[in-house]
Amino acid sequence: MATVTAPERLYFTADDEANELIARDPLALMIGFALDQQVPLQKAFSSPLELRKRIGVLEAARIAAMDPAELEQAFREHAALHRFPSAMAQRVQELCSVVVDEYGGRAERVWTEAADAKDLRRRIGALPGFGDMKVRALGSVLAHRFGLETARELVPDHACLGEVDSPEALAEYQAKKRAYKATLRAAG
Repeated sequence: MATVTAPERLYFTADDEANELIARDPLALMIGFALDQQVPLQKAFSSPLELRKRIGVLEAARIAAMDPAELEQAFREHAALHRFPSAMAQRVQELCSVVVDEYGGRAERVWTEAADAKDLRRRIGALPGFGDMKVRALGSVLAHRFGLETARELVPDHACLGEVDSPEALAEYQAKKRAYKATLRAAG
């Protein structure tokens, strides 16, 4: 079992409580990554805290077992947790079901029990909504912010979220990400 050292906070939002939650609660971190699609990064990673406030607790078993309509309503409440609340409520519920079924409800087991980088890539990639970009993004956070050695091989060779260690670094990362995407569009 790999050891990780959780930071006090991750600087992915402007909300200190949300930043602390995603640093200390592996499920909150995974939900943030699941929601990090077609919404600003800050919105995606502040939503786990808001979801916890709306449903009372962030537990994989509880979310997996919720009535889908009830979870969707929690996502739809003003202000909606995502631009696509219905689809993302379903994705988060599927994610929590995988965490319950495959990892006994303990999200951190996805990475702490990975045998090596290949196994870690497979485990993260099997999560609902986690394609190659999210595998590498989560890998970079696990490697740089949590010190997970098995994640080092997943870190991309361009600016990555794992390098963010302050509000200023978040602004720099977002500027580099925009420039990188512009380069990809120009080449494509």
